This record gives sequence, structure tokens and C-alpha cells, in this order.
Amino acid sequence: MKMTELFLADLEREAASTRRALERVPEGRDDWKPHEKSMPLGYLTTLVATILGWIDFMVNEDRLDMTPKGDSKYKPQQLKTTRERLDALDESVAKARKALQNTTDEHLLTNWQFVVGGHVASENPRYIMIRDAVFSHLAHHRGQLTVYLRLNEAKVPSIYGPSADENPFG
Repeated sequence: MKMTELFLADLEREAASTRRALERVPEGRDDWKPHEKSMPLGYLTTLVATILGWIDFMVNEDRLDMTPKGDSKYKPQQLKTTRERLDALDESVAKARKALQNTTDEHLLTNWQFVVGGHVASENPRYIMIRDAVFSHLAHHRGQLTVYLRLNEAKVPSIYGPSADENPFG
């Protein structure tokens, strides 16, 4: 199996689980956080809704500088409603799907850089960056989001297995 095929399958599966989590985020609680050091619910939800779109720039750009001199290309969106979040997820998935469909495994073996303020923070082959900085990163933050859902009395969806609120097997 080609890496691109594996990543496309991962993309579709993770998008479905992410959609189920985003559908349950309560609106109007964007500033809520469980602890002073935690990120606010609105920021976390936006991150979860858009992270799959990072595949696009990991495939089509050679680097991302989060804090370049001048103006950054990366501007986090402010998504306030469930519809905006789901639309952002759909847009992110479409961009990622197109990027993966139009690349090759050979290209995924080439290096990609994550740069902060002109300094290379991370450099690895694109396939590793996609696996670690997109899919694993998404699983981490989506799991964090499910804790936020629980603490806000929202039902937690089944993701990799049953939850206390949902059992797809029973």
C-alpha cells in the first residue's frame, strides 16, 4: 500500500470521529477552560476543526514559519458556531484530500520544516510530520476536547471505542 493511500484512509476515518466530537461542543462557551493554564474551549475547538488542513501545507510548502519577520501566513480563525466549525473541518479535509491525491510517496519522503521566528524547531520527512504533527496531534487535542465536553455536561462520542455516553457495539 502506498503512503498516500494510507493517509487518505486515515484522513477519512479521523475526520468522521472529529465531526462527532465537534457536533457536541456547546456554543457560547468559547472562553471556558478547566484550569487557568488550559487553553480556552473556543481555541481548542478551532484547532481540532482545522488541524487536518495542515496536511495541505506540509505537502505543498517546504516549511511553515509561525512567527516570521513581517506578516505570518498562518492566522488562526475564530470559529464561534457549530456550523462554522463543521464547515472549517470540511474545508480542511478537502484541502488535505486534494494535497494527498496530488502528491507521491517519493515527495512525502522529502523533508519539511516547522520554523519559529526563523529558527528550525523541527525538520523531518513529510510523512513523519503528517503522522506526528497532524494525526497524532489531532488525537491528542480531540481527546482533550472530549474531557472539555464531559466537564461541560455534553455527551462524549465514541471515537476509538465506546464512551460512557455512546456504545456503537451494544
